[in-house]
Amino acid sequence: MSTAIARQVGGGPASDGQPEPSDMVRRVEAAMERFEKPLVRYAAYLLGERDRARDVVQEVFLELCRRGPEIPVEALRPWLFTVCRHRAVDHWRKEQHMMPVSDEQLVATAAPEPSPPQAAERGALYQRVLAAVATLPANQQEVLRLRFLGELSYREISQVTGLSETNVGYLIHTAIGSLRRHLGNELVEGAGNEDR
Repeated sequence: MSTAIARQVGGGPASDGQPEPSDMVRRVEAAMERFEKPLVRYAAYLLGERDRARDVVQEVFLELCRRGPEIPVEALRPWLFTVCRHRAVDHWRKEQHMMPVSDEQLVATAAPEPSPPQAAERGALYQRVLAAVATLPANQQEVLRLRFLGELSYREISQVTGLSETNVGYLIHTAIGSLRRHLGNELVEGAGNEDR
């Protein structure tokens, strides 16, 4: 995906006749390298289909190409997730249905290939965690995904969802408390002590 988007942005000619990447091209490529996978996972959760999620994320990076210079570096991550959320909702509205992908599918597509013993061990743990997360209200699930999959701060989650930072903190705190009760303290120890 990055090559096609980089071509859209373009660059100036270098002395050897090859195009020289502009600062914007480098910025978009760096953003893609860092955020493409988390954005695809987030869009796949919202849309229920990985191919459509990739289309949405491609639109997000094309929008970054168009508006990149006006977006401060410190605001880039929440901006990307906000645009991703809006684009996913637009896609959903066009098709008038939303089928979230199962958490098992997200884990299977996002995780690197573990060894067979690791896979068995992780599989049991993932199943317990995913089953517990699935029991949470949708708003708690979303803020947890943005926090732990997207690695967004409370402020950035607030910008993406439109919720206040206080509400984001409350939802995360409540969700982690529910997970502790459901799974036991060993699985979520320290999860609520992350930097805000």
